[in-house]
Amino acid sequence: MFGIADYGAFCAAILVFLALPGPGTFALLTSTAKGGFRAGAAATFGVILGDQVLLWLAVAGVAALLAAHPTLFKAVQYLGAAYLVWIGLKLVFAQGDGAANPVNIQPRAYFRQALLITVLNPKAIVFYMAFFPLFIDPSTHLGVPTFLAMALTIAAITAVYCLTLCAFANAIGARVRAHRKLAKALEKLAGVFLVGFGIRLGSQ
Repeated sequence: MFGIADYGAFCAAILVFLALPGPGTFALLTSTAKGGFRAGAAATFGVILGDQVLLWLAVAGVAALLAAHPTLFKAVQYLGAAYLVWIGLKLVFAQGDGAANPVNIQPRAYFRQALLITVLNPKAIVFYMAFFPLFIDPSTHLGVPTFLAMALTIAAITAVYCLTLCAFANAIGARVRAHRKLAKALEKLAGVFLVGFGIRLGSQ
């Protein structure tokens, strides 16, 4: 589909990554707690715009590599698969409770602050550089249309997931605080999925 290898797995991987706690998630939950759903929605669109900035920077590098060095691009695909496995194993064997919130959000600037938190996340562009090559089929790749389809898919899934998260932020927050062991088990389960994605995609 549009040069995307295994579109279903691509969408599933996006959902798994969205479910993992990170600066963007904390920005959404903190914004919603301080300003309600509208604040959470504003932060959501800040996160989406920040993601789009980073992923198109990554696309520029991936596209150049694909065009100039097809063999090296294949090596990058294997490295990306290994990166997914590494992240997954870190989650599976993590010992902390993952409860700390490192994000400080001030009222009335939810969009701007969420955008900056996302853009300034040093791990994000590395993630996109590793993530995109895994789902590109060089034999059917269409260039910009392929990357645009991937970017729009990420934006759409992120919007639906994050707005839903904001709508139920209070209930979700209460459940997570009341069930730390369950939250930790879900995080480890996400790690198992990431290891599975990495192995599956690396063997294609």
